[in-house]
Amino acid sequence: MAKQTIAEQYVDLMARAGVRRMYGVVGDSLNPVVDAVRRHADVEWIQVRHEEVAAFAAGAEAQLTGRLAACAGSCGPGNLHLINGLYDAHRSMAPVLALAAHIPSGEIGTGYFQETHPDRLFAECSHYSELISSPRQMPRVVQTAIQHAVGRRGVSVVALSGDTAAEESPDAAPELAMPLDLPAIRPSDQEIARLTELVDGAERVMVFCGRGVAGAHAEVMEFAGKVKAPVGHALRGKEHIQYDNPYDVGMSGLLGYGAAYEAMHECDLLILLGTDFPYTDFLPRDVRTVQVDVQPERLGRRTQLDFAVWGDVRETLRCLTPAVREKQSRRFLDRMLERHAHALEGAVSAYTRDVERHTPIHPEYVASVLDEEAADDAVFTVDTGMCCVWAARYLTPNGRRRILGSFVHGSMANALPQAIGAQFLDRGRQVVSLSGDGGFSMLMGDFLTLVQYDLPVKVVVFNNSSLGMVDLEMMVDGLPPHGTTYPHADYAAIATAAGARGIRVERPGDVRDALREAFAHDGPALVDVVTDPAALAVPPKITTEQLTGFALSASRTVLSGGVGRMVHLARANLRNIPRP
Repeated sequence: MAKQTIAEQYVDLMARAGVRRMYGVVGDSLNPVVDAVRRHADVEWIQVRHEEVAAFAAGAEAQLTGRLAACAGSCGPGNLHLINGLYDAHRSMAPVLALAAHIPSGEIGTGYFQETHPDRLFAECSHYSELISSPRQMPRVVQTAIQHAVGRRGVSVVALSGDTAAEESPDAAPELAMPLDLPAIRPSDQEIARLTELVDGAERVMVFCGRGVAGAHAEVMEFAGKVKAPVGHALRGKEHIQYDNPYDVGMSGLLGYGAAYEAMHECDLLILLGTDFPYTDFLPRDVRTVQVDVQPERLGRRTQLDFAVWGDVRETLRCLTPAVREKQSRRFLDRMLERHAHALEGAVSAYTRDVERHTPIHPEYVASVLDEEAADDAVFTVDTGMCCVWAARYLTPNGRRRILGSFVHGSMANALPQAIGAQFLDRGRQVVSLSGDGGFSMLMGDFLTLVQYDLPVKVVVFNNSSLGMVDLEMMVDGLPPHGTTYPHADYAAIATAAGARGIRVERPGDVRDALREAFAHDGPALVDVVTDPAALAVPPKITTEQLTGFALSASRTVLSGGVGRMVHLARANLRNIPRP
């Protein structure tokens, strides 16, 4: 068997780990690797316009599948562009293998053209970042990088000079030394016994869920039903726990709604399941608190715990639920369900009042119609900023839909790149990018990637000619908005000029037909909706306490606005309350 080059072996190892695409921008230091991809039957090179997009796309793939995804950047500025998307993937626990091509190996350390030190630069946004300086490091360094990315759920970076990549590897590529599926982590019997005591000793239990409840919906529902616990969620937990949930009391946090905040503060035992909820001002300080998480470093880092449980949510609840005593009183649960429905009833009019006549168009109305018209298994990618508000309030999960965003890193311009990765994964699945005009224009060049590959992504641009969330932050701080507006742009015309279907919407009565036309189009389409920049109001009661630029209202519901179909879910849940 002929020996492989380092580049060929790198690509072969990726393929064995399940990678099917490598996103990036070509460059001379990457040439041996790109050529190895060209000749490999199982891996495709995806040409994007900006390396940041490559990292976001790979991260989206990894989040949707749980499997390894890959991206690459050429030496110096090329791989530096990866860093923002890699930060997002790492903080989202997405297993991504990034190749940072390097300058010629003999020039490292001399201040050579485009010289950087990628093995140092990416250390903070990866579990593993290493330079291959000798062929003798292969294949172990790449195998180790894959193991870190898959096993610890995050980013690994390999720095590799182009001349080293072209050399022969001394050893054949081995079979990967680890399985690619994660094991289940179960707490000890002693931990389960102590947790059972805490639950049995509490009268009012509340469950608050994050992304870590993925795959544990049935177990959470069974537990909540047995102990009569209201169930709230953080934004990242919404898609995994809100659907088919008769105990739902909404979301807490900066974009919160419903009765989640009240339930957290009025219970006598708060159980945090799979959440690293960062906004400590929303967490109670005088309630007994238990946290269950598969990542032990997250236990207790947001709030003082009475008990910490190291284990994944599903296995923990499978052990806990049979052990606890069933509670007989629904008084706390029913009170929270009624309060939740009342809160949503009061908010729903914010997006229904005069929507057929109001111009510029209410963005709340656009999001509500989008939720109704999108497919039951759609993947939504959501820009940071006001689009996160629309996703939190209006997108209705059902166990099949997925919602991706830069929910931990908080980057602008993430939605279009993530949509690219989601659509490459499955061309037959509907992928919708909820893009703000600020985020879309930042990485707009990669709309051409949709056209180049005929990816049928549907981009809905909420076009208010401003950075709406920054406007709000400034106003809450008592500052006049400045530097947040843009000259108005016709993004539909730009999309049409690029070779896609562009649809401009300026009247609310045209929103539904425009979305239907875009969804029916066989190819990339952009719906440019001119929306009201003053859609959300600052809460009427402002306290002196502030958190990351937002004033907190007395109810901890930071932004007013509607809640779409969630009000119907809340009404339906009221029917579960026993009547005398």
